[in-house]
Amino acid sequence: MKKTMVLFALVGLALTTSCGKKEVEQTEETIETQLEETEQVIEESVEELEESVEDAAESVEDTVEEVTEEING
Repeated sequence: MKKTMVLFALVGLALTTSCGKKEVEQTEETIETQLEETEQVIEESVEELEESVEDAAESVEDTVEEVTEEING
């Protein structure tokens, strides 16, 4: 769910940036650069989120194992 929210936020920012100044003409090169930068930011954010999820999952697994060991004695 967090990934989806981050992606929507980043795409919204990219669209706001690219459409914000209608008076100024943007070249194709500028638009391509913005798209590449946006894709890079999205990829980095997704990687960070995946790492966070993996860390959280490992933490939960460790906690479950500890509680199970305590219960089983």
